[in-house]
Formats: sequence, C-alpha cells, structure tokens
Amino acid sequence: MDSERLNTIFRLFHAEKWSIRRIARHLRMSRPTVARYLNEPVRPRRPAHRASKLDPYKPTIDDWLTQDPDVSAVVIAQRLRPAGYTGGVSILKDYLRQVRPARRPSRAFLRVEPPPGECFEIDWGHFDALDYQRDKRKLYAFVCVEAHSRLLYLEFTHSQRFETFLRCHQHAFEFFGGVARHLVYDNLASAVAEHDGRVVRFQARFLAFAREYAFCPRACNPAAPWEKGKTERVIGYIRSNFWPLRIFSDLDDVNRQARQWREEVANQRRHAETRQTPRERFRPEALQPLPAIPPDYRDTECLLVHNNFRVHFDANRYCVPPRLVGLHLTVKADSQSVTIYERHREIVRYPRCWHRGQTLGEDRYSPEVLADRPGARRSMAQQRLVDLLGPAAETYLTGLARSDRSLSRDIDQLLEAVRLYGAPAVTQAMAKAQAAGAFGADYVSNLLHQEHTPRSLEPPLRLKDERLNQLVTDPLSLLDYDALILSERKKP
Repeated sequence: MDSERLNTIFRLFHAEKWSIRRIARHLRMSRPTVARYLNEPVRPRRPAHRASKLDPYKPTIDDWLTQDPDVSAVVIAQRLRPAGYTGGVSILKDYLRQVRPARRPSRAFLRVEPPPGECFEIDWGHFDALDYQRDKRKLYAFVCVEAHSRLLYLEFTHSQRFETFLRCHQHAFEFFGGVARHLVYDNLASAVAEHDGRVVRFQARFLAFAREYAFCPRACNPAAPWEKGKTERVIGYIRSNFWPLRIFSDLDDVNRQARQWREEVANQRRHAETRQTPRERFRPEALQPLPAIPPDYRDTECLLVHNNFRVHFDANRYCVPPRLVGLHLTVKADSQSVTIYERHREIVRYPRCWHRGQTLGEDRYSPEVLADRPGARRSMAQQRLVDLLGPAAETYLTGLARSDRSLSRDIDQLLEAVRLYGAPAVTQAMAKAQAAGAFGADYVSNLLHQEHTPRSLEPPLRLKDERLNQLVTDPLSLLDYDALILSERKKP
C-alpha cells in the first residue's frame, strides 16, 4: 500500500470519524485490511535468510555444548579449525549468546595491580576424576599465579594432602625461578588452622615451610574470593580453555598436556588488561632466591612388613626383601615414585601406581622365599652334589630317593665325604655301593673309610705242617656277602 492511501485511511478514521466499514466501501478495500493497517501501519520486513559459515558446524557445536555447557567460543574455534571452519570468533559468540543466556556480575570490584615479585596467588581447583580401569581417583589442579605478570603455573594431582600441597609449591617456585614476598591463600585447611574475624592462625608446619622459603603468607577473608581474583579467574580460564574436549589416560598424561597448554597458550596469550603476554611482563629478577638445598616433602609413613613380605600403602601392596618381615619401614612417595627405606638406607624404589589393589615386586622377591624353603634347600644341595660328582651321582640319588632313608641327611653326609676324601674317591665308592645295591651315605662312608684308612699287616699264620703253609687260596670278595645280608635285612 502506498503512503497516500495509508494517510487517507488514518485521516478518515481519526479526523472524520468514519467507521471501518465506510472506509472500506469508499476505498474499495476489505474491512480486515483496513483494520490491519490501522493497528500496524508499518509492518516489519522479515530479513532474508543468508547462509552462514557456521551453519555446517552447528550440530557439532551443540554436541560439544551438551558435553560442556560452559565451553568458550575460543575453544570451539580452536576445535573447528582442523575441520575446515574459516569464520571468525564473533559469529561463534553470537550463536552462543542465542543458545545460552549471558551472565552478569552481581557487584563491582576495584582492581589491584601489585609490583613485580610482590605476590603469588595460590588455590586448588577440583576437576572431576580419572578412571584407572574402573578405579577412580579424584583430580585436583594446583594453580599459582604471579600477580603482576599473570604468569601461570599449573599442576594436577590426585591428592590435597599437606605434603602434596608443599611439593606443588616447590615445583612452582622452581618454575618461576624464585619466591614472591607475599603468598595469598583462600582459607585452605592445609595452610589456615583458624580464621576468627581479622585474626588468622596458620598451621605450624606451614609456617615452618614459609620460614624455609622466606615468604609471608596471607589469608583472604571468608567468602571473599575477589581478594585473590586472579587465581579465581585463571581457574575459570583453565576450565573453559584447557579442560573441554580433552581425553586423558593417566596423571602423567594430564600434566603433559597441561604443560604444553601452559607454555603454548596460557603464558603466550595477550592479556586484555596488561596488553602484554605473561612471559613478556614477567620479571624473574624481582623474586627472592630459592634455598640451596630444597627440603624433602614427600608423603611419609612408617609401615609394618607383613609375613607375606609386603607393606600396604595407598590401597596397593609393595614387596620388600623377606628378611625384613616384622620390621617397620619408612615409605616416602611423590607423584612419580614410591621409595622404601630401612632407617636411612634405601631398600627398593617403585613407580607410583594409581590403580587400587595392585601388588608390585612379587616376581622380584618370591624366588628368595622359595629358595629358603627346606625342599628348595635340599634341591640346591642335590644339584651341587650332581655338579661335583657327575651323572653317576644323579643315578645314585634316584635310587636313594626310592629308599626309606632321609634324603636330606644322606646328601649332607655325601657332601661332607666329598670335602674329606675328594670327588673322585666318592664317585668310585658310590659306584661300588650302587653295584652292591647298597643305597645310603653310611655305606659310601664305610667304603671310603676302609679304602683310605691304613691297615697294619698281620704276619702269616705258620702251621706245623709245612705242606699246609704252601697252600694258596683263591681271592675272595665280600660284596656278595654284604648283598646277602642287606637283602635279609629288608625282608622283615
């Protein structure tokens, strides 16, 4: 409809007070048309739909939002680039604003910018859990931020124990190359024992750690996260930029990916507030130096060695030498290894196992237990005897084992005979005893005694009849008599 006719409708209706019916007849229009233009003189034009570069990727984005509703547009853009997305981040942000509402801060805050080397802000973040073949371990992120430059140190752990807390401090100090003068904490139980208004009482062991590294700890007021807003913001940045759409196999894999992301993304980004990257802004010379010898803050426990030569530590069993059964040993562990000490002497070291119910080192120390059994000792003595006397000894020992004699006692006696008379003599005596069917160390010893003991020769008996003195008897062997006697003994 042109503007002249539209003006006529409004003039007749409002100025002349005509009815809609009369106006419709006069202008030869339908009554619904006249009423529609009176109610809505200018109808909004529907914009023409244009194809967007984001349209082919919207189903994928919706799937990612189902996995993590808080994933940022920057992370989505990083994931879409390898798939062929050539658009910018702005249309991604517009689309995300359509599918989820924007969040607004509830109050205003004053930003504080400390000088270089003045302050580290430290906090924990909880990041779900890792699955070790259905053994779940909670996952925590230790975050330390140098407040002036926003340089970030990030380390993931499976524990928030006091020793783990201090080890993460040490790793962060080594990463920065020094210590700030003040370290700011939330009301962490590892650091703060009691907070009553403005009065803060820190843990005694934590104050000892602060003295060793010469820093002054400060605790935020309860329910005041803005007092360490830089770490709060960084933890949110980790959740939105590092954590989404990643797959991890174990703790080492998490920390490996975290180090790569920290060096290539987090500490190289251009910060919106400082207009510099954290690496460019960082001033390591402003930090306090580290102690020459860092203290040992591994997880430490004194544990009993059970009769199965194992100590129980962190839901797993670690084997030690069997001679230590019944003693109390010191176990020290970090995220990489478990080391067992007898007083100050290291006994054995194992890689840290994050599974549960595992037994480590059994194949290493079980042979010692087996070798110490009586049967094993007898087998070792048998092998030694065979090595000394050759195959003949193995045949003789087989016959000896079939008799009703004590095998271990006979083996000990045979080894003693080898020591006294030598291996060749014992081999000859053993062959004679076997030929006579006499199995036993006693028979071999008697033969050796007879052969190697000098005898005094008796003078020949002289008979009155000289003819009898000239008689010569045939040589006789008494072995047949011995065999006859032995067979008679065995019959009863």
